[in-house]
Amino acid sequence: MRVLVVDDELELRSVVSRALTQDGHAVSTASDLAGARDAVTTAPDLLVLDLSLPDGFGLALCRELRAERSAIPILVLTAHGEVARRVEALDAGADDFLAKPFAIAELRARVRALGRRGPLQRGLLHVQGEVRIDFAGRHAAKRGAEVPVTAREWAILEVLGRRAGRLVPRDQLLESVWGEATESASGSLEVLIARLRRKLGSEVIRTVRGEGYALGDER
Repeated sequence: MRVLVVDDELELRSVVSRALTQDGHAVSTASDLAGARDAVTTAPDLLVLDLSLPDGFGLALCRELRAERSAIPILVLTAHGEVARRVEALDAGADDFLAKPFAIAELRARVRALGRRGPLQRGLLHVQGEVRIDFAGRHAAKRGAEVPVTAREWAILEVLGRRAGRLVPRDQLLESVWGEATESASGSLEVLIARLRRKLGSEVIRTVRGEGYALGDER
């Protein structure tokens, strides 16, 4: 993957770049928001984004990319680990969150988890009754009205969307979205599946009891 690392700390950029390069990724870096805006025009596959930058707040870029319908996976880094900041980052369109200081091994694992989702097929759509889900554009609508979907909810839909109609095992879904199949992640998955059903309709996501989930009718 082509990974863009944005952080104003030279030592951290160097350590992260070296680790991700060792994992086989092509890494580019930026030290501020202006440099990051220039760098994203080259369409990297994944963005590692610090929030506290010398010329602005990293979430500004996150919001800009989502407003442009960019589906690039975004892993946010920040020295602030409070729940409120984490929620703010996810609501702005981030796909994952890592509080500083962090273990490089954990960052590498989270990058792998985001990368396993793979690129979205251009023009990939799911239409079911009154529901239309545009994965590449990150736009969901029901009866023609836009449905707000959070970044984590999109991550779930994207994994299911790539195998529309076919079963996605529960552990595979957890590994793809959270990077681990823990009890905590499993509980969060159940909450988000229920929330998506309330937003889109109970028939959109099928539960295969004891096995996993599927998007739409069985194929």
